[in-house]
Amino acid sequence: MKAAQAGAAEYDARIRRADYLASQHPFAAEVLRLYSHIAQFQKSLYAEIKRDLASQSTSRPTGALRTPMPSGDADLFFSRFTSFLSLIRTFGPPPLVAAACAVSELNKLSALSLLDAYWEVGGTNDQCVGPFAQFIPRAFAQPMAELLAAFTTAAPALSTQHNCPLCGGRPLLGVLRPEGDGGKRRMLCSFCSQEWDFRRIYCFACGEEDEKKLPVYVAEIFPHIRLEACDTCKVYVRTIDLTKDGNAVPLVDDLAAIPLSLWGLENGYNRLQPNLLGT
Repeated sequence: MKAAQAGAAEYDARIRRADYLASQHPFAAEVLRLYSHIAQFQKSLYAEIKRDLASQSTSRPTGALRTPMPSGDADLFFSRFTSFLSLIRTFGPPPLVAAACAVSELNKLSALSLLDAYWEVGGTNDQCVGPFAQFIPRAFAQPMAELLAAFTTAAPALSTQHNCPLCGGRPLLGVLRPEGDGGKRRMLCSFCSQEWDFRRIYCFACGEEDEKKLPVYVAEIFPHIRLEACDTCKVYVRTIDLTKDGNAVPLVDDLAAIPLSLWGLENGYNRLQPNLLGT
C-alpha cells in the first residue's frame, strides 16, 4: 500500500486545482472555493499535529490507525476546532453555517465527543448519515487521518480488499494511475485518503465480475472521470483517470463532477460513499 504524501505540497496542489477548476466550471465554483478555504485550514492543521507528534512514537501497528484520536492537549485541540467552525461560519453556505453555529454552542467535552464519535466510525457508512451531518467532523479529522495513515502498518493483502487495509474505511474514489501501456486501478479511502490496489473488472460493493453488468459512463465535460456502475447492486464509484489527465487531483476533481452525481441519481444508481461536500 502506498501512503499519500499529504504534506504541504499535497495540500498546495489541491488548492491550486480547486482554484483552477472553479475558473473552468462555474456550476461548481462555489463548492470549489469553499473547499479551497477548507484545504488551507487542513494544511495548517496537518503541520500543527505533525509538530505535536514529533516527540512521540508515531508508528502504529496494523488496525490501530483510529485509536486513539491524536488530540494531544485538549484545550489546544478545542481551540483549533473552534477556529475551524469560525471558518465555516464565514465561508460556508447557509446549511453548513447553521450546522457550525449549532456545534459552536456545544461545550468542550461535547464537541470533543462529537469528533471522537466520527473518528471511530467515519468512512464506514457515510452514505446513510448524509454529507451535511458528518461534514464538520469529517473535514476537521481528515488531515489527522492522512497523517497517521503514513505511520500505520497495513496487513498483507491476500485478495482484493473492499475496505481500506489501514482503517477499514470504504472507497471514496477509484484512481487509474499510468502503468506500462495502460492504467492500474486503485481505490482511495474515504477516511484516511490512502490508496490500495484493486481489480479492474470487479464491483467494489458486491463483487460482481460479469463485465456486461459493470457499465462505465463518461461525460463529455469530464472525459477523465469515469462513473463505474454495477447493475447488480445499483451502486457506483467515480474513478479519476490520470492516464487521460495527469494534472487531475482525485479528491478535488471529484468535487467538481456535480453533473455525474445528478446523472447517477436519475438512472437509479447510488454512490457508495459521498465526498466531503456531497457532490
